[in-house]
Amino acid sequence: MATIALPRPIPHHSAAPDLTSPITPPHTLQDVGRSHSAQQQCATPAPLPNKHIPICPTGPSKADDINTTPPASPTSADDYQQSSLLYPPEGYKRVESGQLSIYELDADQVVLALDYSARQPMPPSSLVFPWLHGLHPNNQMQQAFFMGRRRSPRKTPSCLRSVTLVKADGDLSVGRLRGAIAADEFMRQRPCPDFIDPDPVDGFSVRNFQIQPAKVALTSDIVVYDDDIAKARALAWDIAAARSRWRQIHASESKGLAEYNTFVCTSTLEDFERDHSNLVAIDSTGRITGKVLDFVQQERREMWDMTEASEISHNVFMGPTPEPGSAEEQNFDILIECSDLGRLNPMALQLIAESLDETVAQAFLDFPSSGSILPPTWSHEEADGVLETCRWIYRLSHGTCPSLATASRVDHEGDSSMAVDQVSPRPRKILIHCADGYTESSMLGIAYFSYSTGRPVPDAWLHLHTSKHRNFFAYPTDVALLTAIAPRLLSNSPACAGKSLQEITKAVKDEPAWFAGLDGSFPSRVLDYLYLGNIGHANNPDLLRAMGIGQILSVGETAAWKDGDMDAWGSDNVCLVQGVQDNGIDPLTDEFARCLEFIERGKRNGTATLVHCRVGVSRSATICIAEVMKTMNMTFPRAYCFVRARRLNVIIQPHLRFAYELLQWEEWLQQNGDAGASMERELEWGEITRQIALMNRPYSR
Repeated sequence: MATIALPRPIPHHSAAPDLTSPITPPHTLQDVGRSHSAQQQCATPAPLPNKHIPICPTGPSKADDINTTPPASPTSADDYQQSSLLYPPEGYKRVESGQLSIYELDADQVVLALDYSARQPMPPSSLVFPWLHGLHPNNQMQQAFFMGRRRSPRKTPSCLRSVTLVKADGDLSVGRLRGAIAADEFMRQRPCPDFIDPDPVDGFSVRNFQIQPAKVALTSDIVVYDDDIAKARALAWDIAAARSRWRQIHASESKGLAEYNTFVCTSTLEDFERDHSNLVAIDSTGRITGKVLDFVQQERREMWDMTEASEISHNVFMGPTPEPGSAEEQNFDILIECSDLGRLNPMALQLIAESLDETVAQAFLDFPSSGSILPPTWSHEEADGVLETCRWIYRLSHGTCPSLATASRVDHEGDSSMAVDQVSPRPRKILIHCADGYTESSMLGIAYFSYSTGRPVPDAWLHLHTSKHRNFFAYPTDVALLTAIAPRLLSNSPACAGKSLQEITKAVKDEPAWFAGLDGSFPSRVLDYLYLGNIGHANNPDLLRAMGIGQILSVGETAAWKDGDMDAWGSDNVCLVQGVQDNGIDPLTDEFARCLEFIERGKRNGTATLVHCRVGVSRSATICIAEVMKTMNMTFPRAYCFVRARRLNVIIQPHLRFAYELLQWEEWLQQNGDAGASMERELEWGEITRQIALMNRPYSR
């Protein structure tokens, strides 16, 4: 009987991106999303396996640098003011209590205000940074890095005016409208209502995504809603009191301090669901409506699209773990899950092949994940296990089985003899799978592709990517293991049955030049003509050439090539963007046109372009997102998820300023360069950064 094991699919994303914890300094990604009660606690999105957030060196600060923007941009906050239907609050019912006042509005007016706000151009980044980075007066490190600014970095920009929705009961697992947050994300209600200071009190970061909703609330007209109107009204008064206290504390800024108001919505969630369903992210039953973009779900959708199961060899497929009981799962006879808990068990495959019992419709097996068999500690038995697994996968997929008389023969090298196969009743359809469809299954996929096709390991590695269009990520340990067993893979391969030992040995030894510098990872294929990678990929021109990459776009970093490499490559096939560090200061928008034209040039010439910086997650990722937005007509949030899903093994991390510039790029693309044309952002800054913080939290150190 075959060993039966249940597959482990990607966990379902919780229906509630609940970030209802009080945000109090010091801030970390762990602070975002913690509920104030166990009843409201929602599951943190499960991290995708084997991905991590890399450390991105910021480079030096530029004390004398001024954040530059295109010439037409305003030069000060006084020259630029976002307008709103909620300010001045004329036409709304005003309710007073002492020196405080709040205003009332209904669902229709809320929708109009949000729609109007989404059509307001964002202020130039030079007016809101470094304030958005977070500059707590006691954070000497952050202050020192940005102290070269010519204007006061601590002053709240008066050019900002948003609309922030707040759900009164704080439970965002039900009845969440687009962009809504809980009150304790930006204020304390006890003992005295007060806005919190979201800026981290210590540490340095240009990726403080988790503090952005609170900073946006400080510069917003706030609308409180809830089915319990009395509760919404009570919270509105608390917010009005906190706002008044905040203005008193910041009285020194009163000359340039904008005035913001508090509103209470008198409509119920049922009114929104009935008349404005496109604004409802999570309905009153806790169901995600799909009407509002959810980053976690979108990333998984993009990843599944990228790693959709495909045939790499006769009857053998690679792909993501299918849903249990789904039609996709039922499409396969044998499913081999690669995971850290997997074990080498080729005997299970052999039992299936030799069994005459056709009543078992499916078998679920496992196999060790990529990177888990570690040289030099791996044993001869483990090498045998990999080879035997490939052998039995081949026989099962082709419907052949050795006769029992010869199946157990073993030669002096420990290899089973190549017996004459007899036809089995039916070939089996086999899926090699893992949660994300590539990381944990890469080693077995490469080993089997080499065995089944008779290609040397480097050739199999390359063709699995270029010809079979599989994205995968292997580890340096996989390179060492596969290199060590390469002679046995080929000598036992049915495709090499007619080759001599001398021919096989020559094929193994004739490694391409790029293989010696391979650490296991290829650059990440974002589009057929666009790759995203790091400085190590850029330093391997032979690999790039073999992959069909004929252009290199270096963003802030320069590849180190040997003498003669540039002449062979062609200097016109290299584009260098200089003077852009990952420091949260240097703008990148001004380079978009030149970079995207260079990428387009390669596309016209029929070659792909590698975009790289140092780590391949911030500066270069920003350029790739900009290209995806332009070419595929995507908004920034959707393009961000698209590129994030395709950057293998690491999490892209464009810092706050780059993210802000990309949101402005979304506006520019919609307007086609005409600043007077209409546009509308799909999601606002506070919601985008909130969702990015939620996505990053499982990976935070």
